[in-house]
Amino acid sequence: MYSERQRDPIRRIDPHPDESDAATAPWADLRLDVPNDRRDESIVAFVECVLVELTHEDVGAEYRSSNAWGAKIDQYVAAEATGQQFIKRRYDERLGWDETQITREAVRDKLVWQLSRSESLATNRSHAKPATNPDTFVVKPTQQLRTDSGCEEC
Repeated sequence: MYSERQRDPIRRIDPHPDESDAATAPWADLRLDVPNDRRDESIVAFVECVLVELTHEDVGAEYRSSNAWGAKIDQYVAAEATGQQFIKRRYDERLGWDETQITREAVRDKLVWQLSRSESLATNRSHAKPATNPDTFVVKPTQQLRTDSGCEEC
């Protein structure tokens, strides 16, 4: 199933970009681990760049965390061409996938909050066996995000 942006002949988005295109795309370096050493202003600017790419390219944003209770993933994809509405997909290893539509402001606030955390959810010491990997955030082509068949790479 292709989004409205993929079907729009004026935008000429390739639904299957080459791997080399993805590696050199402007959004290819939009990735961040949590915690990180960025200042609040830098996080806000980073999130604004992400929102622009989500609106203008066929990409999605993914925030991934693991802990003793399993993987948690938040994915954000633009729902329409103006970039004011987004689809948020949430995966919890215990509960499965959930999908809702949210505003650009809500995506911005959530990403700023997640990326500004001083501690990874994965390394939270409130349980007996914390995960050792940091939370990760990455922008990637939509076809690399979750499919209806289930969680990829969980």
